This record gives sequence, C-alpha cells and structure tokens, in this order.
Amino acid sequence: MSADSPRQFHLNAFLMNAGHHDAAWRHPRTQPERITDISYFQELARTAERGRLDSLFLADGVALWGNARYNAVGGFEPLTLLSALAVATERIGLIATVSTTFNEPFHVARKFASLDHISGGRAGWNIVTSGNVAEARNFGREEHLEHALRYERAAEFLDVTKQLWDSWRDDAPVVDRERGVYSEEGAVAPIDHRGTHFRVDGPLNVQRSPQGHPLLVQAGSSEDGKEFAARYAEAVFTAQQTLADGQTFYKDLKSRLAKYGRRPDQLKILPGICPVIGATEAEARALEDELTGLQVPEYGLQQLSGMLGTDLSELPLDGPLPELPEERDINGNKSRFTLVADLARREQLTIRQLIARLGGGRGHRVFAGTPEQIADQLEQWFTQGAADGFNIMPPYLPGGLDDFVDQVIPLLQDRGLFRTEYSGRTLRERYGLERPPGRTH
Repeated sequence: MSADSPRQFHLNAFLMNAGHHDAAWRHPRTQPERITDISYFQELARTAERGRLDSLFLADGVALWGNARYNAVGGFEPLTLLSALAVATERIGLIATVSTTFNEPFHVARKFASLDHISGGRAGWNIVTSGNVAEARNFGREEHLEHALRYERAAEFLDVTKQLWDSWRDDAPVVDRERGVYSEEGAVAPIDHRGTHFRVDGPLNVQRSPQGHPLLVQAGSSEDGKEFAARYAEAVFTAQQTLADGQTFYKDLKSRLAKYGRRPDQLKILPGICPVIGATEAEARALEDELTGLQVPEYGLQQLSGMLGTDLSELPLDGPLPELPEERDINGNKSRFTLVADLARREQLTIRQLIARLGGGRGHRVFAGTPEQIADQLEQWFTQGAADGFNIMPPYLPGGLDDFVDQVIPLLQDRGLFRTEYSGRTLRERYGLERPPGRTH
C-alpha cells in the first residue's frame, strides 16, 4: 500500500475447534467430532482465504486447556496443522503460538524457518511466555517461572532465534556443480551465543527463509508484555471491552516504540472481537442467548477460577465475586486478570453473569448484531484510534466464519476499509513491513 492509499484493516481469523463460545460444541450447527480432521481445518482456511483475510491464527498451550468432560478441547499441535494448511491454501498467512518458556530457540527457529519455506513466506509466530502452572508441571516444575523472569528469558530467546535465522546468508546456496561447492566459505556461520539463559553455537540447519524472519506477533498486555511488544512485535493481539480502553491501550503501546527506534506503523494492534451475527439484531441476540443457555456452569466456573487465580468452586453462582488478589500477586496472565476483574466490578456482575459474559471470548469483546452493526463497530474502533485491524473470533464454526466472510467483509470492502484482492506474496509484505536484510558478510 502506497503512502497515498487509504488506510485499511488487517483481519485475522482466530480458529478454535468448534468455535470460541465455550458451549459451541453443543450447538447443532457445529462439528466437534471433526476437530482432529485435517479436512475440517482446510475448509476453514479456504473460507478465510476466500474473504481475503490477512492470516489464520492458532492459540496453543502445553497443557490441556479446560475440562475435556465439558468441552471439545485438545486437538492438533499448531505448527503441524499449519504445515498441512500451507499446502491447501495459496495466499493467507499462517500464525502459530509457541512458548518461549517450554521450548529452546534452536527448535523454534528451525520449525518456523521450515514453515516459512513450505508456505512460500506466510509464517508468523505468536510469542507467548505461558501463564499456567499446569504447563510448568508438564515440564518437571512445581511452579511457574516468575512473570518478569519469563519475559527476560523470552527476550534472550527471541534474540537467539533471530541470530539463528540469519546464520545463513540469503546468497549462501550457490549450487556450483562444476566446483563442487553448495555454499561459499563463510556464508553459513555459527552464532556462538553465550547468555544468561541459553548457550547456542549454531548455525541453523535450515536455509534462510522467504521472509527472512516470520511475522512476529505478541499477545500479552501487562507492563512486561507491552514493553516486549514495543521492542519486538510487528502485530499485537489484545483484548479490551470498551472503546475507551482500546484507545488507551493503543496510544500507550504506540508511544513506547520510539525508545526502540521504531515507527508507529511498524506495529499493528488487533483487538479480538467475537461477532455474533444475525439477519436482525433480535436474531443475533437470540443466537447469543441460545449459546449462553448451552453453557455448562462447571466448565465456566473452572475457567473463571483460573483467570482470577481464585478458587470459586464453593461460592454461590448467583452471588458476587469474593475479594480478589492484586494484579501484582498474579503470576499468570496479569492483563486478562485485570480485564475480567474490572468487567465484574464495573457492571456489578454475579459469578453466573460473568461466566455468561466470558463464554464467547474469555475476556475479548463479544458483540451481537447485524452485519451492518458489526461493520459499524469495527469501523468505529479503527477510525477512532483503538485498532489497526481485528482478530476475528467466530463464536461457532464453520458457520460463524462463513457469515463474517460472506456478510461483513463485503460491507467493509464497499466502505474502502478492506482489500478486495491480495497484494504481495508474503505475510510481511501484506503488513507493509520490510524483509530483515540478514547478514552480508
């Protein structure tokens, strides 16, 4: 997009099994029996690509999220799944979540370089530090690493990973059959990293990929998370409930970029929204109520207890939340804790009401309305300084994604807010980002 072109959305399809609503799997318009069927995800990917969305996004953790008795949880490891989706699509970006706390830089650098080659330059990495003690206990630890230490490790992890991606020069493979030389002397070099958390010799055993580095995405909104994003991230997935909160976050994060020598346009902020779409507002609200009516309270209570770091299992559902800890005492997802606690206080919600409010988006904004009302909401946040685009979270699949692509996207295109055709071959190009130049000597 040239400097004279009108600013347009970036849109990402956040795919989650039967859909984002925690009761979606019980709805007759979903297919929970297919969540380990590769053809199901290939169909979803093609739908998103038909809508010209920038990318697909897969969340992940290294523990079972949620109670498998009450929800269609579990499923594919994201990099494996995205490799299969890469060969079933042509243009859409492919973003996978991978933790810096329970992996090593060499593994991650190798896997993302491979995905970038397989997809022709469409890979993206959602960088997380993990926020769940259950994950720690799958890796031999009784407790999770302290929050600030996780981000310290993540910063070194990313620095090492980038060095590994650059350990091959772009021109390293010369394939000179006459001389018997595949790569020139020095074109593939060790990195010899010696740091606080990692000792890595290198070089990587994968040639430099089409994008050089995959698109770097981040999703934490704590103070540590925002500083990490300002330093490294090229896209941020975030959660705010109100336009004012979205504007505050947007201004705050963009203002932090200059200290790292970065421009505001080098980082795109994409709040999550769960759009419940109906032909009329009444139909949309009826669908929202139908999904709420299918919720299993035991599941929602367990999820809410985890978000708030407080056991709520013995409390009455129709009573208020108990006194909660301070954010500084939370060693999990600090920003989500604060969002949920503030929502409950602001609207004086009972535990049952809070479970219902969180059912569709786990703290992300849920909006029920007509396609026109959904488009109006997205346009408002985009034009009033709260977003560069959106992380679209269909409440149920596949229909929720179909409805967004077929009914909302055309409205955004008619308003000049979203592309009608893809431009550029790589995900970085679609975001208007330069390709990291890599080593020249």
